[in-house]
Amino acid sequence: MKPRVVSGMRPTGKLHLGHLVGALHNWADLQEQYDCFYFVADWHALTSDYADPSGIAESVVDSLADWIAAGIDPERSTLFIQSLVPQHAELHLLLSMVVPIPWLERVPTYKEQQDQLRDKDLSTYGFLGYPLLQTADIIVYNAHYVPVGEDQVPHLELSREVVRRFHNFYGEVFNEPQPLLTAIPRLPGIDNRKMSKSYGNTINLSDDAETVRQKVRQMYTDPKRVRADIPGTVEGNPVFMYHDAFNPNVDEVNDLKARYRQGKVGDVEVKTKLATALNAMLEPIRDRRAVVLARPEWLREMIVESSRRAEREAEATMERVREAMKLRYFERG
Repeated sequence: MKPRVVSGMRPTGKLHLGHLVGALHNWADLQEQYDCFYFVADWHALTSDYADPSGIAESVVDSLADWIAAGIDPERSTLFIQSLVPQHAELHLLLSMVVPIPWLERVPTYKEQQDQLRDKDLSTYGFLGYPLLQTADIIVYNAHYVPVGEDQVPHLELSREVVRRFHNFYGEVFNEPQPLLTAIPRLPGIDNRKMSKSYGNTINLSDDAETVRQKVRQMYTDPKRVRADIPGTVEGNPVFMYHDAFNPNVDEVNDLKARYRQGKVGDVEVKTKLATALNAMLEPIRDRRAVVLARPEWLREMIVESSRRAEREAEATMERVREAMKLRYFERG
C-alpha cells in the first residue's frame, strides 16, 4: 500500500498561476508514489464567504476542471467535494468537544486574516474553528502526509497536537500526520503586491492568450528604469521571476537578464517573450480544461462516485472513533 497524502483547496474564485506553482504541479507529481486524496473544500469557503455563497458552486466546477487540466488524474487520485462526505462534519464536532479554545486562537493566520479581511465579519465559530475542521479533513482519511510549505507547518502541528490529545482520552485511532515539506515559489501579482484575486493582479489558468498578453504588458518592472538604455535590476523584478518560473528556455532567460542589466533590451521585448512562454505553457491546460467543461455529465458522475469512495474511507475511520468514544449505544436499523 502506498502512503496516503491528503490536501484540499477552497473554491473561492478562478485559479491562477500561484495555485499552479504552489499546489497543482506538486499534487500531480505526488500521484506517482502516494495514494492521493484531493478535495474541494467548499465548507471552508463558507468560513469567510458565508454571507454570500452564491459563487461557490461555479468555483467548485472551475476548480475541478483546472485540477484535471493541470494533471490531477481521477484514475490515480481520489477527487471529492468536502460537503459530499458528512463524516468531516461529524469528526469536526467530536474534536470540538475536547480541543481548548486557546489552541485555536493561537493559530498564526487567525488574527492575520481578521486584519486582512476587515470588510467581513469573521467573529464566528466557523472562522475560529476552521483549523479544527482542517484537522478532521486530514485525519478522517488517516493521512500519513500533508503537503505544506514552511509557513503552513504550524497548522499541521495543531492537527498533530489534536490527535495526541484525542489519543490520551480515548486510545489510538488516527495516524499522526507528518508534513511533506514542499518548496512553494512565492510569485508576486502582476503589480508586485501579494498575488490575490481581490487585487485583480492574477493571471488565471483560464485566461485566453490575448488576456495573458494584456496582463503581461501591464506587469510591474524596475521603476527606476525609465528608458531601455538604462541598466535595470533583475533581482525581485516580477517579470524575471515569472520567466524563471515558467520559461523553459534557460538560454533565452539568461540572455534577457544580461542585456537588461546592461541596458540593452527594452521591457517590451522582455514582456513579449514572457507572454509567449506563458501561453505555450497554458495552452495545453486550456485545451484540457475545455474538454472537461464540455463533458458536465462525466464530471458530475466522476466526482459523485469519487466522493462515495472517499466517504467509505471516512466512514471506516468514524466507526473506530465512535467505538473509542463509546458512542455506539444503539445500532441503527
